[in-house]
Amino acid sequence: MTKVDIVIKNARVFTSDESNPRAEAVAVRGNRIVYVGSNKGAEEFSDAKTKIVDAKQRTLTPGFIDSHVHLLSGATWMGYAELSQARDASDVKRLLREYAENNQASAWVIGRRIGYDIVLTRQELDEIISDRPVYVRSADAHTAWANTKALELAGILKDGTDDNIIRDENGFAAGELRESAMKFVLNVIPPPSEAFIRTQLKRASHEFNKAGITSVHNMNGDMRDLMTYAAAEDAGELTLRVYVPYEVKPEATEADLQEAVAMMNVQGDYVRGGAVKFFMDGVWESYTAFNIDPYADDSTVKVEPRFSLEHFTRMASACDGLGLQIAVHCCGDAAVRQTLNGYEAVQRANGRRDSRHRIEHVEICQSEDMTRFSELGVIASVQLSHAPLNLEESGVAQFRLGEKRWRHWQAWRDLKNAGARLAFGSDWTVVQFDPLTHLHVALNREKLAPDSTDQRLTLEECLIGYTRDAAYVEFKENEKGQIKIGYLADLALFSHDLFELKPEEIMSAKVVMTMLDGRIVYEDTSS
Repeated sequence: MTKVDIVIKNARVFTSDESNPRAEAVAVRGNRIVYVGSNKGAEEFSDAKTKIVDAKQRTLTPGFIDSHVHLLSGATWMGYAELSQARDASDVKRLLREYAENNQASAWVIGRRIGYDIVLTRQELDEIISDRPVYVRSADAHTAWANTKALELAGILKDGTDDNIIRDENGFAAGELRESAMKFVLNVIPPPSEAFIRTQLKRASHEFNKAGITSVHNMNGDMRDLMTYAAAEDAGELTLRVYVPYEVKPEATEADLQEAVAMMNVQGDYVRGGAVKFFMDGVWESYTAFNIDPYADDSTVKVEPRFSLEHFTRMASACDGLGLQIAVHCCGDAAVRQTLNGYEAVQRANGRRDSRHRIEHVEICQSEDMTRFSELGVIASVQLSHAPLNLEESGVAQFRLGEKRWRHWQAWRDLKNAGARLAFGSDWTVVQFDPLTHLHVALNREKLAPDSTDQRLTLEECLIGYTRDAAYVEFKENEKGQIKIGYLADLALFSHDLFELKPEEIMSAKVVMTMLDGRIVYEDTSS
């Protein structure tokens, strides 16, 4: 018998394989799993050259697959001022000034991940820094704030007809930019160098590995982005498998879809195309989610979808006809319904195939639409940490939704009970990508309304949604997402037996070893 490179023994193996759910040892040869079973059985595969990893009765899982990230942009923005921990304007002032002081060669001062509970006018940003343009982006990247100098450089301080440029009583830009209006400032920010992007991508890949993540589904992109990932793969700098879609913007034509087809032809070991991404709406926090009923805290707000039903159906039908998988961002219940209607129309036009089309977020979904996911074969790609643990931690969204919608807010259990297949992700950089923080929410969230279903999930359901079902979503269920003979050796070893922890203790665990393609890409030598 040919010996193996690595044996992991004494593990509490959660395989995600329905036919063989538990084991205590795994053997790896090259980049593949060749044995899953008992410690005794694994002994036959090892010799003096085999690396033996003693798991010490801790949980071993397939490598996690984050089904929704913005990797390249997120990696780039990791180099800017981190504002997620700011609690008030004074914190923002301190953090931006620290960044400006440490990056004096940079023409711009840029911040990321600021919360919606801190809203700054251009004048307030001017008080922090006035001699350099300042641009601060929200955590969900659907809103930004800019100082006067940035707005002047963008040519929108006094001019501009985009309704998403919030203006004061004198007609001047107030500093807040929503959705499409952000592009005016982004277009005048000097692009980062390729060297900077590659350095940041390598850094981000390593951080994902430390969290046990071995694959991601990127949720925006084009051929240039895909080639950046491919170059990093060729240089040995990328330690993640990345599925990259082509973003179909409202102004795109059917001819533009040939770029998505060209991306589909890129099928590397780590980097590949084959999908497209639409945005049907925005987000609740900035009053840009497309909803059935009015906003609870401002009934005058009227939101139109980014694609009409006819426009979406026409473009989605063209994508489907080319064999492309479709993912659609939908936060509002009207956006979810319209996308389901579009998918149904595509099936009538093109015939039903194994398309595995997706809806991303599904933050609000009416009960009558939930069964349509399974009926149409549409996957609900949800982000567990987008749900609040309780109303005290819900931020401004609870006021936008109103109490009548709380029972439909991130209704994962209702979706599962209706037959929907769920895949899990983070939506990094909106929130952190560490899966344990998302599992914590899924295991411990409270009811938001007395008549709500208990929307909590089990640990097993969470792990399957992050592994086997996430692999299914990207058509790789026969290659990864399970600890199974013949599958890729993408694995994550934790510091605890996760199943012995109480739900509220899940974040006491951490990843101590991550394996990608049969190589150990992260190891905590202190554990």
